[in-house]
Amino acid sequence: MGVRPWTVLGSERLNGTPLFGFRRDRVVSPRTGKPHDVYVLEAPNWVNVIPVTAGREVVLVRQWRHGIRGVTLEIPGGVIEAGDDPEKAARRELLEETGYGADCWISLGYTFPNPAIQDNRCYTFVAVNAVRRADPSPDAMEDIEVVLHPVERVPALLERGEIAHALIVAAFGKFFRWFQGADPVGGAPS
Repeated sequence: MGVRPWTVLGSERLNGTPLFGFRRDRVVSPRTGKPHDVYVLEAPNWVNVIPVTAGREVVLVRQWRHGIRGVTLEIPGGVIEAGDDPEKAARRELLEETGYGADCWISLGYTFPNPAIQDNRCYTFVAVNAVRRADPSPDAMEDIEVVLHPVERVPALLERGEIAHALIVAAFGKFFRWFQGADPVGGAPS
């Protein structure tokens, strides 16, 4: 028979913040016919950018993360604001967080951050031939250091746990599958 969709009997918004909502859905299991309450964290879609310079360096950011009360090494990214498409948001986040921009953009698709409890997507882009165009202009809640690492060093950063944010690890998984058949500077398959 396979896995079947669950019937939603109703939804109730419980509370929320400017960034996240929280709702309870009353659902019915197609296998047992029994009703259950499930809880969903409603979140906007997000975007991540892997910027690669002409010198084959990846532009990364170090920043404080309140959830773990520590500094992480990541790629630039953020919320897709209302009215933005994912690429427009990626271009904005890259420029704001790092001061870098690019003319060639490659979409690597999206992942679901945690489909068990969240309803959003995280899109990943490669910014090919990224160049510094301005000073970074992070928002008031960001304290960012821009760092560059050779593309070839990234697997070691992942292996050692220096890059440990799950969505960033997933983005690099997509990137290195793409990278095997592409020119990370020119953007075209090799």
